[in-house]
Order: sequence, then structure tokens, then C-alpha cells
Amino acid sequence: MTRPRRHRRPPLRRRLAVTASAAVAAVALAVCAGAYAVTVYTLHRQFDLQLTQAATLAIQRDRAGGPGVQAGECRYLAAPACAQLVPESAADDPREGYLLPVGDAVRQVAGRHRAPYYGTASVAGRPVRVLTTPAREGLAMQVALRSDGVRRAERQAAWLLGVIGGAGVPVAALLGYWVSRSGLAPVTRLTSTAERITATRDAGLRIELPAVGRGREDEITRLAVSFNSMLDALEESLAAQRRLVADASHELRTPLTALRTNAEILLRAERLTAGQRERATGALTRQLREVTTLVNDLIDLARDEEPRQALEPVRPPSWSTAWPPPATTGRTSSSCWTPLPRPRPP
Repeated sequence: MTRPRRHRRPPLRRRLAVTASAAVAAVALAVCAGAYAVTVYTLHRQFDLQLTQAATLAIQRDRAGGPGVQAGECRYLAAPACAQLVPESAADDPREGYLLPVGDAVRQVAGRHRAPYYGTASVAGRPVRVLTTPAREGLAMQVALRSDGVRRAERQAAWLLGVIGGAGVPVAALLGYWVSRSGLAPVTRLTSTAERITATRDAGLRIELPAVGRGREDEITRLAVSFNSMLDALEESLAAQRRLVADASHELRTPLTALRTNAEILLRAERLTAGQRERATGALTRQLREVTTLVNDLIDLARDEEPRQALEPVRPPSWSTAWPPPATTGRTSSSCWTPLPRPRPP
């Protein structure tokens, strides 16, 4: 049975670069989209204000005119605009046809049954935007201006902001790579230092720290400072261990030499007198006791080097808080609780 293959997680630098690039690119695209929306709204708003001004001028100029086309110049991108008066009833229409399309909504505006509104139409193959507003009693004024200039401006804004947004994506990628490289540079130095210490077993190596004022360190700098402090403690511990081994070897060398000498003497016990054997045995006993004492001292020193356990005082609950149990009321409960007898004090 084959085991499922585990996907290797990408490095932290790559993940950070991708995340930062995506964030910057998203912000750039969102800004471009917002700028496009604001630009389109501003263009339409200004165009509608221009239509409103043109309608006001047309109403003031043709106060006594009857239904029909008042101005037919829709070839220009700005005023003078093409305008026409439309009566409420179709029976009052002039013999000449209208330039702009007339529907039931226009008749309702003329009869004050509907509010002014904007619309779109086509005149002589040109797109126009039409404003229909009440003029005089029973008449509605329709004013139109060419809107292809606004559409062209919208396309230009979309193209320009699209180019800016497209250029922002590689810039965001470069910024993300720079952020990941500069942000993880202390981590890279820390990792390389730890690997070098592991390979060379040299606890004297340290991480280079940036020259910043105290209290202004970031999280990575504080981590590097903590790592250097740990290396200082490790170096001191190794030095103390070497001194301890050197001192112990020096202290053990003399009694061990004496023990070996006395043991060799006792091997030739048949050549010694009773007094010589007694003195050699006593010296051997004293040296063994000295070695035992030295070994016990070394064990005590080793125990003092062990890290101490952190003890936390815990206050046990008193009988006054644990007893008596809460009093029961007359209400019934779905669970039954039977109190245990309280233990008597000895």
C-alpha cells in the first residue's frame, strides 16, 4: 500500500514575498478601480449638469414658442444643444416630425405626472444623452447633447488606469521580494550562525546586530539579542565544564597514583612484614575514602548545575468553602445529588 505523498511547504521567504506582493497588487488594483469609478461618476455628473444648464437656457429662450423642434444642432459635442417642446397630448403635435424620440414618458412629464429624467438616444448616427423636463403648462422640454465624448473619455481613463494597474503588479512583486529579503535577513543570519555553531561546535560565534538605539529594537532584533545571550550562557557553561574536568582530573591524578602504588605493594605481600602490610592497607583505605569524597563532591557540583524547577504555591480549598453543600429548594430537578457524609476530624 502506497502512502500519500506529502506536499512540501514552500519556504517562509517565498510565502512572505507572495503575500506582500498579493497585498500590494490588490491595493493597487483596488485604487485603480476606485479611481475609474470616481472618474466615470464625475464625467456623467458634469455632463448631466451641462444638460440641465442647456435645458434652462432653452426654456428661458423659447417662452412663447409652440411645440416642435427648437434647435436641431446635435452635431456638436457641447452647447448649443438640440431641443424640442413636446405637448401632453399627441393631438397638439406639429406637422413636422420630432428630432428626438417621443414616448409616453415624455407626455407624462409634460402633464406633470412624472419627474424629469435622463435617457439615451441616437441622432444622425450619433449617441446623445437626453434630458426631459417640464417647460410650461402642458409642455415638456427635451434637450440632447452628444455623449460619444464622454464614452471616449471613459475608455481613455480605463486604458490609462489599466496600464497603471498592470505596471503596479510587477512593482508589487519587486516590493514583496524586497520586503521578504530585508525582513528575514536577521532570521537568515541567525540560522547561518546556528548552523555554523552546530558544524564547528564553536560557542564563541555571535549574530551581528544593527546599530539601533535601546528601546527601538524590533521583534527580530530582540530575538537575535536573546540568541546571543543564550550563546553567552552556553559559552560560560562550556568553559565552566572544561575547568571542572581539568580540576577533577588534576585532583584525581594524585590519589589514583597513590592507589596504584599501594595496590602494587600489596601484590607483593609475601615479601612484606606485618607492619608494612598494615601501613599499606591503611594508606589504601584512606586514599579510597579520599577518592570517594572527591567523586561525591563532583556529583554535588553536577547537581547544582541542573536547572531548577519552577515551583508555584497552590492554596488548597478550605472546608468552609467546600462544606456544607448548597441547599436545595422545593423545585424538582432532572438530576439527583446525594451528599456524602462529612468526615469527622481525628
